[in-house]
Amino acid sequence: MVTIAHLRRRRRRLEWALLACALMALVAWLSTADSLGRVNHLVQDAGMRLVSRPAHPDIVIVAIDDASIAAIGRWPWRRALHAELISRLTAQNPRAIGMDVLFNEADLDYPEDDLLLTDAIRRSARVVLPVLRRGYGPVSNQADLPWPAFADAAAGLGHVHVAPDSDGVVRSLYLREGPAAAPWHHFSTALQCVADRQPAAACSRSPASATDTSPWQRTEPTLIAYAAGPSPFTTYSYIDVLRGQLPAGALDGKYVLVGAAASGLGDMFATPVSQQSRLMPGVEVVAHVLDARLAREHIVRAPQALNFAFNLVPLACALLALLLIGPLAALLTSAALAVATLLLSMALPWWAGLQFAPAAALLGLALAYPLWSWRRLSAAAHFLRLEMENLQRQGLAMRLRRRPGDSADFLERRINAVERASRQLRDLHQFVSESLQQLPSPTIVCAPDGEILLANQAARQHLGGTTQPSLQGLSVVDLLADLVESGTDAPIVTQAALQHGTLPEQAEGTDAQGRSLLVQCKPFTNLANAGWLLTLVDLTEMRRALQQRDQALHFISHDIRAPNASILTLLEMQRAYPGRLSDQELLERIERYAQASLGMAESFVQLASAQSQPYRMASLDLAALLSETTDDLWTLARDRNVDVRTVATPDSAPCLGDRALLSRALTNVIHNAIKFSPDGGTVQCAIVARGAHWVVSVRDQGPGIAPEQQGRLFTPYQRLHDHSHPAIAGVGLGLALVQTVVLRHGGTLEVESDVGRGAEFRLVLPQQLDAPSDDDEA
Repeated sequence: MVTIAHLRRRRRRLEWALLACALMALVAWLSTADSLGRVNHLVQDAGMRLVSRPAHPDIVIVAIDDASIAAIGRWPWRRALHAELISRLTAQNPRAIGMDVLFNEADLDYPEDDLLLTDAIRRSARVVLPVLRRGYGPVSNQADLPWPAFADAAAGLGHVHVAPDSDGVVRSLYLREGPAAAPWHHFSTALQCVADRQPAAACSRSPASATDTSPWQRTEPTLIAYAAGPSPFTTYSYIDVLRGQLPAGALDGKYVLVGAAASGLGDMFATPVSQQSRLMPGVEVVAHVLDARLAREHIVRAPQALNFAFNLVPLACALLALLLIGPLAALLTSAALAVATLLLSMALPWWAGLQFAPAAALLGLALAYPLWSWRRLSAAAHFLRLEMENLQRQGLAMRLRRRPGDSADFLERRINAVERASRQLRDLHQFVSESLQQLPSPTIVCAPDGEILLANQAARQHLGGTTQPSLQGLSVVDLLADLVESGTDAPIVTQAALQHGTLPEQAEGTDAQGRSLLVQCKPFTNLANAGWLLTLVDLTEMRRALQQRDQALHFISHDIRAPNASILTLLEMQRAYPGRLSDQELLERIERYAQASLGMAESFVQLASAQSQPYRMASLDLAALLSETTDDLWTLARDRNVDVRTVATPDSAPCLGDRALLSRALTNVIHNAIKFSPDGGTVQCAIVARGAHWVVSVRDQGPGIAPEQQGRLFTPYQRLHDHSHPAIAGVGLGLALVQTVVLRHGGTLEVESDVGRGAEFRLVLPQQLDAPSDDDEA
């Protein structure tokens, strides 16, 4: 059976699946490197600034700065100055010298300067010169190379190109760039090759050819791992080097980069680490690239598949959180995933050398919670409207239309309507609960799993007693575990029967206290999985009354009938055979049968009276009552040669009770003791105090009673010694009367006996007992 709750749950999962597919598709589409570039660059640049490392100490920049321009004159300068600079740099034994100045033509005005520069470059044997692409466009396949004499004298050549992004910021470059036939290494790679003095295959010098028309090729893309700070490298002014103002050993073992840094001179680039509007000179960009190579920091953009996974995994986790956990926990989870994605995107370039684009994941995480909340809010409003209409159809007074003074907010109106309905339902629930409490029979409302939802006062008293404050939340199966069917001893209320709906509508059984109970079970068939209504009807008194009726019928039909039938038989025999019995013997037999019948009738009436009639309670003395009883039975004791002794009694034993019935009970106990005592035996009577009770004990020296038979002692019409002592007359009502009288006086009856050891009966009665009211007696 498909329930409404199941349909709602299935619909919720379907909506979640559709939302998840839509968001995952959107995030996958936006996970490409070109999508959401501004946001990705913002996050990546922040990570570059936050996690950047200190600059390498072996990199020195000699800047053609404003001070040098002011001292030497306007650019371009004579190449003799550059030759002098290279000579002075070489004198300090640097590892490599990078002249980021393009000398692509001969100096026609000062040809001797070219000779000086060529000689300085050759003698230094550690100078690297730049290579530039000539313009841009589909036909720009040629390169601007140093003048052949300079190129031949240089220790290496390298390109100084960068790859600005769409926003103009320089974040990457290509390590190899140039004609497809022979591309050049980057300027930083060429510097390392010269510094190592052992050119490997990777450092092989491409042939210098300005006329190569093969397509321009760019390979080995890499991101620039910028060092920390706005100007992290040691920088000296060009003019200071020419004047010899550098500290001794300042360039020893260093990588020296010479390039333009003056305003309006040379290339200037925007970078992720640029401060405010400051642009970074090209020579400093080269220094950052060289710094990353020396620090072995190699960062590349993550492959597309990894970037997809990086963006989709946190979104999938957030979507699962929305489905499985509560709103606040899902919100915190989404926020934590967004923070984790940001931190990972900043840290992974330095930890794993991979740069991810997290904007798509952040967008998906930002959209997931609001979209799902909107759907759930819409579903909640729809559900509330349907519930209000349903309650209205079922007769609950509801107002769905807007009333004057109500808020204009749609959801708030729904909430107010639900609040009013909840108030009415609470009042209805309270009315039902109070009505349930007034029911005289124990009544329980439980869930299908047996958990008690409601229980009235009668049920608490029946199952838990006066000490049980509430049964709510307990298991009805555990509480009624001792209630078994009569005859089969099988539990009536079981877990399986509750869950499968197989409880019988009515079942009668008994519990551990010997009570006869009728269990009435009613499922809530008009509500899905609502549970059961159980009512317990105590049939103990009715069963006892039926048992007494059966006993009375048995008594009338058998016990009383037998003596009367014997009398009639004697009279018929006397008519049929006159003279066989003398008149005296006939009268004696008829008298004996009549006395037996009268005694049984009297015992029956006394027991019935003790069980049902109100007691006449009055103050009395148990000690005096015991003395009177023993005196009344003295003749019987003498005839049976039994000594009845009172061994211990207080001066007085005040008690509140019905004198006649207590006297009858004592007479029955002592009479039984005399009957079953052997010839010459002794019956001992005593009264002792036990706390707030008097204990009246009667002990005989008779045959005793086996422990397994003692439970039947007080059952009416039970004679345990019919076989062992058939000569002792009785109908089995005496001890039943004793037990009834003692219990109705608020006391208890105890027996201590064993076979061959006699028996001791103890009547435990309260020393003080308030007289019952008329209502109690009735």
